[in-house]
Amino acid sequence: MRIDKYLKVSRIIKRRTVANEACNAGRVFLNGKVAKSGNEVKIGDIIEIKYGNRVSKYKVLEVKDIIKKDDAQQMYQTLSADIAED
Repeated sequence: MRIDKYLKVSRIIKRRTVANEACNAGRVFLNGKVAKSGNEVKIGDIIEIKYGNRVSKYKVLEVKDIIKKDDAQQMYQTLSADIAED
């Protein structure tokens, strides 16, 4: 599954266009490398997202095309949500 779609389906980012823009701006990292919106996500991958001065890390636990809103958080494990230091 593409990373922009994964971020939307898992509800880490609420809209796919916003996820796509974050990828294109270089704010999304997949396994330590800058992610393009078309990069494929697999179980076990680490996703890191930079929002301003915040950095959030997630581990991919499931990859599903369709999931209920209440079950979306089961698709990932939050590893950290820290304030980045410049």
